Amino acid sequence: MKQFLITLTAAIVALIIVLVALPIGVIALLASSHPHTNGDIVVSLDLRDKMSDQSRTAPFDFLTGKNMSTLEIVQTLHHAADDTHVKAVFIRLPEGGMSPAAAEEIRDAIIYVRRASKPVIAHSQGLYPDTMVVASYMLGSAASELWMQPRASLQVTGISTSTMFMKRAFDKYGVQAQYEQRYEFKNAVNPYLYDDYTPAHREATLSWMDSIYQSMLSNIAHDRRIDQAKLQQTLEAGPYGAEQALDLGLVTHLGQVHDAQQAAIKRGNENTQVVDLRDYERTIEPETGGDTIAVIDGEGAIMTGKGGGGFGNSPTMLSDDISNAFYTAAKDPKVRAIVFRVSSPGGSDTASEQIANAMQAAKEAGKPVVVSMGEYAASGGYWVSSGASSIVANPSTLTGSIGVFGGKFAYGDALARFGIDVRDISVGSDYSSAFSAAKGFSPEQRAALSSWIDQIYNGFIVHVASGRNIPVEQVQQIAKGRVWTGQQALGLHLVDKTGGFYDAVDEAKRLAKIDAAADVQLVNYDNRPGKFGSFGTSVQMAMSGLKTLSFLGWAMQDPKAEAAMNAVADERLREEGATVMAPKAYEPSTR
Repeated sequence: MKQFLITLTAAIVALIIVLVALPIGVIALLASSHPHTNGDIVVSLDLRDKMSDQSRTAPFDFLTGKNMSTLEIVQTLHHAADDTHVKAVFIRLPEGGMSPAAAEEIRDAIIYVRRASKPVIAHSQGLYPDTMVVASYMLGSAASELWMQPRASLQVTGISTSTMFMKRAFDKYGVQAQYEQRYEFKNAVNPYLYDDYTPAHREATLSWMDSIYQSMLSNIAHDRRIDQAKLQQTLEAGPYGAEQALDLGLVTHLGQVHDAQQAAIKRGNENTQVVDLRDYERTIEPETGGDTIAVIDGEGAIMTGKGGGGFGNSPTMLSDDISNAFYTAAKDPKVRAIVFRVSSPGGSDTASEQIANAMQAAKEAGKPVVVSMGEYAASGGYWVSSGASSIVANPSTLTGSIGVFGGKFAYGDALARFGIDVRDISVGSDYSSAFSAAKGFSPEQRAALSSWIDQIYNGFIVHVASGRNIPVEQVQQIAKGRVWTGQQALGLHLVDKTGGFYDAVDEAKRLAKIDAAADVQLVNYDNRPGKFGSFGTSVQMAMSGLKTLSFLGWAMQDPKAEAAMNAVADERLREEGATVMAPKAYEPSTR
């Protein structure tokens, strides 16, 4: 009876969405398509909201609100800097950490706004221990004024991270994690294989963490005009209350959110309005005139197939979509160059190679391709980047990870302890059952897997050496699966410049022989639906919501629901032609 009531409630909610919320949403969408921004305005940006690297359109955005992406924030702030109606920018900082690479991109945009003689006022309700809270503080330090709420806390004392190692639990319950890695720094599966950091894992992790930390400190010291060594000493002697932070020069003002916002409003006149950055972004007209530079977005795990770049909250780079965007841009006579934005931890080698070949075709068609690296461009993310005409990475981008891993979990013994017996049956060679979860690899299967991993790794090395014009021997020395920051990668010739998206645009202009001072049109070639295309998708999805929300009614009651929903997501991708290399929990990652 309880389950029936849950299902009935879900069905009623779905009907309300279809019959009531959708029409209201359409009216609201039309009414708000061009928010009123006449007169002086203050653009308000709330960085506490969840953020992706690139713009993504979800079916119910018009009902739930659309999260901004790093690129949208950066591009909108650049427009605000040049808009005479905009008198100031007001930013609310997260209380925890944020992506260092995203913080660097937004910091560059803040500096651009300030150079246009427009103040940027940031407010913090406290900065508390989190993996990357130093990135949040760095971004706030770039503002003209950094306000903190009285009696809040500034706890920016370093960078810390934790890894959960599961080997002892696997041993206890009979689960075998069997993986081949190339090589010792390819540590994505180390938590399944060991009970602590290996020397290589520890070395690489501390190296990129320290690189990011020093990059953040350098930016803060520059923006606050403080000696870097003294700044580091002061921060690490914390934590501090807001009042202490003010005395030490770590913030510039104390006050509530309202006080800081009023300080921004006073930069205009008595009629100055505060406009949310998302609303302001909708008032921006598409660029016209000048040469065209195509922008191709690529975010998330790299897979073969097509289908629009993601399901649920997980963006994906589907190789057919990205490749087709390259071929389309290459054939367009108006396109002078291409900027390929990459933010990916890796994925399928075959999907990566398909994208790399499409990039090469665009270059052969006379279109220079500049890669702009976002939060990370590692493993397959570096594979698709390495053949570009030029690579621009944020100093804190995680990149490289030139390496491969492959294998499986064998949990037949674990299930047998609960009376569940998994038996294999197959025809053909012994390798046909190599990836069965019933038992571990045989010696012959392990040797075949090892040979296959070697082939992929060696191909990766040759691909990077060719794309970057580096001797194979040099790539072998800096590869081995090791993750580098963008700053470190610059010294290793894995990237050409450090900087953000607009630095990549400038590089594309240079390679296309477009005057550096000339305006250009940035045109997305990513086949995303527009507002009404997205609305059509919303209607279609809402009509199927009766079944979907019934499922969610069960999901909210069952602790196994998340795993089941991940399986549904993988299955949907397969139906659309994607190759899913592994369950979501085991996707390649540099984190």
